[in-house]
Amino acid sequence: MSSPPLCAASCSTALRAPPPLLRFRRSTAPASASLARAAPAVSDDLVLRIAEQLEDSVTSSSPLLDPLRSASALSLLSTPWPTRRSSEAFRFTDISYLRSFPISLPASRAPDLAPPASPSPSHVLFSDGILVSASGAHVSALADLPPGRARDRAAAALAASAEFTHKDLFYDFNAVGARDVVVVHVPEGVKVTDDPVHIMFTYTNCGAESMLMSNPRILVVAEKEAEVAIVEEHFGAGEDGGCYWANPVAEIIVDAGARVVHSYVQRQSFAAAHTKWTVVQQDSSSKYEFVEVSTGAKLNRHNLHIQQLGPETETELSTLHLTSQNKQIHDLHSKLILDHPRTFSRQLHKCIACGTGNSIFDGNIKVNRYAQQTDAGQETKCLVLSPKALVNVKPNLQIIADDVKCTHGAAISGELDPNELFYFQARGINAKTATDALLYFFGAHVIKRIPFKPINEKALAQFKELLASSRQTTDEALLS
Repeated sequence: MSSPPLCAASCSTALRAPPPLLRFRRSTAPASASLARAAPAVSDDLVLRIAEQLEDSVTSSSPLLDPLRSASALSLLSTPWPTRRSSEAFRFTDISYLRSFPISLPASRAPDLAPPASPSPSHVLFSDGILVSASGAHVSALADLPPGRARDRAAAALAASAEFTHKDLFYDFNAVGARDVVVVHVPEGVKVTDDPVHIMFTYTNCGAESMLMSNPRILVVAEKEAEVAIVEEHFGAGEDGGCYWANPVAEIIVDAGARVVHSYVQRQSFAAAHTKWTVVQQDSSSKYEFVEVSTGAKLNRHNLHIQQLGPETETELSTLHLTSQNKQIHDLHSKLILDHPRTFSRQLHKCIACGTGNSIFDGNIKVNRYAQQTDAGQETKCLVLSPKALVNVKPNLQIIADDVKCTHGAAISGELDPNELFYFQARGINAKTATDALLYFFGAHVIKRIPFKPINEKALAQFKELLASSRQTTDEALLS
């Protein structure tokens, strides 16, 4: 299923020979002088080369980004490029594809194009990381926020992000290279879950000789007793999409008693790389519902980090990954940190690995000492449809509290349940049709949790199409 064709932003030339040292532009942030004095030694030429190019590409941005940009620039000075040997977090994830091409960056001017059709009146369009349009009562670009409550909350959130310690170099790359931030601010008591904010991210390539990198960023703030629904949709423009590197970050703050419904659909080009961070903070009695459907990209890594800030929170996470192409890598690293009592959380991870695809799941739920009377459940179910496909799963609970109800489990199978197949065949349905139906409903169980019908139906149609093509991919893998 192809995405609507869009005009691409023009690109700068690919990276040339790196300078001997990274020349970070001086920031106006108050802490920049002290940060500079504490700067560690330079350690990785590739990381510094990309970071310097990112900094040079940002000609203007909101001063509210300065603390975050300065902290990430400092961090990159001592951050090595992760490998499967050097980093436990990347033990099963080969990101060498990102080094296959020189990195290029989009032009500073947003392309002149009409946004794709959106089923929601509140919608946002990014093209190659550049904000093209933002429409909606509670949606604004960071640079356009007037003085007031929304601007103050955004400033505080971005300043706090500078202190985020669980990040990696992809998070820092985004902070240094983000041109602007879309802010979704829902005031206290306002409920807009029936009118989701539809955020569309479209990406293009810059030609066969380089990989275009983009760094879009969004910030969602749901104040006390507010409710908001967010839909993220990431896709490549044109028929083939091409080779590019998408590196988005979403930060979500859920105040006391608030609710955020977050749907995330990733259907990138099969030649693209997609490295994403989602960082969530939940205050007392808040609720966060997350559904992810990822089917695209040659390399896909999602870091999902959720921090509990008060008691009686509810967290529901559902994820479906499909590796339908040969040598496709899908990786979900999730971490839920519970520090307060009476929490309810459920996590469901599903994946289907075909051909020579590789699916990774590392899910950590940490129940600390004061998180008493926590009810946490975690489950992963994987189907491996080819002898050459690979699945690595690591569901884990770290429990320090002693009055909790916590369960987790993992099921990996190379075939469908024979009893379920027999049920179909006993009613005159042949084995192929029965297999297709069972595979479809395995994934549809997660996709149907997306509460917005147009997005739900589009994701189901593409999933069905990819399942059909995956049979051919699996057959080719068996013959190779």
